[in-house]
Amino acid sequence: MIRVGNSSCEGRGLFATAPIAAGTKIIQYLGVKISKAESARRKAAYNNYIFYFDFNYDIDGASLENTARYVNHSCDPNCRIEKSRQEIWVVAARDIQPNEELSFNYGYDARDYERFPCNCGARVCCGYILGREYWGEIPQLRGKGTFSAWGEGSAGE
Repeated sequence: MIRVGNSSCEGRGLFATAPIAAGTKIIQYLGVKISKAESARRKAAYNNYIFYFDFNYDIDGASLENTARYVNHSCDPNCRIEKSRQEIWVVAARDIQPNEELSFNYGYDARDYERFPCNCGARVCCGYILGREYWGEIPQLRGKGTFSAWGEGSAGE
């Protein structure tokens, strides 16, 4: 159903090998559950695979067994994240075609947004890896790419 390949957006990516119907659980995000303190330490050491799990824990998905770590960010994603009490899944948000790269919105907040430029190439790209709820909070984003098409202070919803 999926394969790892070269991404035009960021290094490696995860791609569909067959049609995937909306609502399909595609792949589980695997890793070690770690405390927030340990998460902060690993992030400071440039671990890019830390995934927010809940108020107490995060998941370190740096392990090679975690193929889901190759799903890249997009401002116009075709997947979403579903969490249960014990698991994180990448789920198709819409029908996905063969060879289409899988993506979800990483949902970063607006702190230090300049450190996280976005290269997703989506028509609605805001220029940074931000959750849509933050798009209107960053005045520097207006006029960058096609973000201004959403209007003043709007997240485009």
